[in-house]
Amino acid sequence: MEELIQAKGNSYYLPGITKIGVVKTAEDKVVLIDSGLDDDDGARALRAITERGWSLQAVFNTHSHADHIGGNAYLQKETGCPIYVPDLECDFVNHPILETSFFYGGFPPMGLRRQVFLAEESRALPLTKDVLPEGWEILPFPGHWFNMAGFRTADDVVYLADLVLSEQAMARRSKIPYLVDAGAYLETLETARHMQAALFVPGHADVTADISELVQKNMDKIYEIRDCLLEILKQPLSVDQILQKVFRKYGLLMDLAQYVLIGSTIRSYLAWLEAEGKIRYISRDNLLLWVRTKQ
Repeated sequence: MEELIQAKGNSYYLPGITKIGVVKTAEDKVVLIDSGLDDDDGARALRAITERGWSLQAVFNTHSHADHIGGNAYLQKETGCPIYVPDLECDFVNHPILETSFFYGGFPPMGLRRQVFLAEESRALPLTKDVLPEGWEILPFPGHWFNMAGFRTADDVVYLADLVLSEQAMARRSKIPYLVDAGAYLETLETARHMQAALFVPGHADVTADISELVQKNMDKIYEIRDCLLEILKQPLSVDQILQKVFRKYGLLMDLAQYVLIGSTIRSYLAWLEAEGKIRYISRDNLLLWVRTKQ
């Protein structure tokens, strides 16, 4: 039987690289929170459900990144279940090429039109309060992605999506965790630091009853990258020059995927630091350069 771990009461999760929430809403009905990376994850989730005599009622996606929606299409084909996604994220789920194009900053080359970047299309509907199971709450978590949301179930179990990464994930992944809005992410983390729940289920960290320490470590990582960029930008540099220095500092190897994910993240940091008045851009010799402002 497919492994399924009980968090509390009717709230469970399927372990994996990205945890999938499984929550009973009736004696024989369940909903999923996210669906994993691909058809295999979707199939695992469906087996875990059907082996226990349950049926799938709906999928609730926390956000539109491929490792959270990759099983959607399989589950929808097999069961016809509705899929609900927050606000702007819904458009990305319906048209995943939009997300891949956003990462790249133009129509993506073939090297990005693959599983980890480009999920199969599924038919998603906007997530609203009226479609939630009884006793659930939507928790807005902007910053990592545009309108990412978490869920608090009737068991007081909070599914955190990508709100926090484990220390191992921060060290193992790219050492530059992906985000789209550093300022919004810091505000979200500051709020989350004081959050209480019976249990927290992060997508990429251990389940825990207290996330305050892990939240602080994720905040510290943002400050670390901020300080790294401010040190680098004592002289005017283009984005590619900035990336070269960041990759060297963190011991990273440039390839297309890393260039796109880290490049998108660093550009988001630059936008944040510019809005904070810490850096500015200048045009020189038909190059757009970034440099620290005089403090």
